[in-house]
Amino acid sequence: MNIFEALRESHDRQRSYAENLIKTSGDTPERAEAYKQLKAELQAHETAEERHFYIPLMAFDNGVDLSRHAIAEHHEMDEMMEELDETEMSSPAWLATAKKLSDKVHHHLKEEEQKFFQMAGKLLSEKQKEQLAGEYEKEFNAQLG
Repeated sequence: MNIFEALRESHDRQRSYAENLIKTSGDTPERAEAYKQLKAELQAHETAEERHFYIPLMAFDNGVDLSRHAIAEHHEMDEMMEELDETEMSSPAWLATAKKLSDKVHHHLKEEEQKFFQMAGKLLSEKQKEQLAGEYEKEFNAQLG
């Protein structure tokens, strides 16, 4: 497995969790569970991806801007999750923020898969792509656990 395949597995889960979340309503166990699932996935993914994909890409001149952009978007998602944590789940504001988060997740993943992966693919060797996948998986599981 290479780093792109490893990241895509988490991306598919993120899309599915984000879609599930915005279908929930009110202060219900379903909403609480859906949010917990998405938040855990996003946080583990962001940390592992920054350490084992974006930081290595920053070693290349062409990788700096795209890495900074992606990390800034991770930060925006973290801020939305903080906002959700501080808002009553039953309030309309909660769902509005959850929808913003879902939109940001979808935008970010599409951008990564359609733009960043292509650029990174040219910068990293096959050996690096495989090595980073292993490091990413290990970190992701440690974060999730």
